Amino acid sequence: MVYERFRAQCLGRILLLSATIALWVYLFFQTTYYATLLIVAGVVAYQVYALVHDVEKANRDLTRFLQAVQSSDFSQTFTGKGLGASFDALKTAFNEVLNEFRRARAEKEEHSRYLQTVVQHVGIGLIAFQPDGAVELMNNAARRLLRVGSPLRNIQSLEPFSKPLIDALLRLKPGEKALVRVEDHGELLHLAIYATEFRLRERNFILVSIQNIQSELEEKEMEAWQNLIRVLTHEIMNSVTPIASLASTANGLLSAQKEDHPQEETLNDVRDAVRTIQRRSQGLLHFVDAYRRLTRIPKPDFQIFPVAELFGRVQNLLRAEMESRGIHLLSQVEPKTLELTADPELIEQVLINLLLNAAQALEGRPDATVGLMARMDERGRVLVHVTDNGPGILDEVQEKIFIPFFTTRRDGSGIGLSLSRQIMRLHRGTIGVQSTPNVETIFTLRF
Repeated sequence: MVYERFRAQCLGRILLLSATIALWVYLFFQTTYYATLLIVAGVVAYQVYALVHDVEKANRDLTRFLQAVQSSDFSQTFTGKGLGASFDALKTAFNEVLNEFRRARAEKEEHSRYLQTVVQHVGIGLIAFQPDGAVELMNNAARRLLRVGSPLRNIQSLEPFSKPLIDALLRLKPGEKALVRVEDHGELLHLAIYATEFRLRERNFILVSIQNIQSELEEKEMEAWQNLIRVLTHEIMNSVTPIASLASTANGLLSAQKEDHPQEETLNDVRDAVRTIQRRSQGLLHFVDAYRRLTRIPKPDFQIFPVAELFGRVQNLLRAEMESRGIHLLSQVEPKTLELTADPELIEQVLINLLLNAAQALEGRPDATVGLMARMDERGRVLVHVTDNGPGILDEVQEKIFIPFFTTRRDGSGIGLSLSRQIMRLHRGTIGVQSTPNVETIFTLRF
């Protein structure tokens, strides 16, 4: 409709111009009024100028419109009067098209901001990079997990954090998974990596999700041990309880026999055997009951309390024990007002267990020292360290000391550290160990 009106208007103006030219030619040959000829000639010149100007203005507007669309510059507007109704309709159409482009771009930007917000706040680390390692996107979870402060430009920049992680990221094919073990400032991380591929702006990108599943692995491991303990203790208790009861009954009957019985010597042997069975059965029941504690830890009663108060209570409880062994017990909290959200009784139990283990490891060593320290780590979490300068723990043993029933001491039960790990799991925290033989051993509680 716009173009039909434009064509009709142009045709009319051309006809009017032709008529004006014909009038000027007629007057040129028929009249001697030169002033009239000049006036008609001026009208012809104005009509030619107006027609050329209007056509050029339309072409300029059309060029400006196309350039605005090409460069996505939708801030352009088309206004102005004097070119006729058809040109006004054309400008209106240009403005409507630009408004639609502007609205579509605003919606696209809103969706982009929405997706950026979701990506940045999702709890799983995400990294998008090109095959050459150039990083396009990295969310906050990945920055926290990989300790990245400034913008990461290339995957190779992660080498100070973990070289095996870089190799896994660059080697991983779309749809593949990998598990990378990383030790970060004494904390053991098991990073589960999954890769997929997408194409954007004619470039290929690899999108990788990274998640630390160390806590999940520990939880599954502890759950498996607890299930095993439940089965073992149930079967052992069911078998040993009647044995202990019958042994006690038999021992009572034998004790009631007269001293002058003709088979007194035989009865004494039987009596001793039954007593031994009873004593060992009761000992086994107590032994099994100790392991059952691993499956009966109460739920934490979370409270906010100063760490210094917790350390003070633990020191008061163990001061006599440490002094009797000639051990120096040091305590430090930085900052002094540091607070912790946890169950104070359960955490106190963990600290006492670790301190007693340290004291036993320092038996007979000169200048024996045990340290109890608390601080904040780089991620804003509370860390509690229990240190000693004892003989240390061998590397191959460090992987096993948290396994239930495993112990390096003859009189150890093998449940103390397992119990401590379970308590920390209930606090959504971890417990780890670093040891340099004959230098220092550090147990770290991370909350």
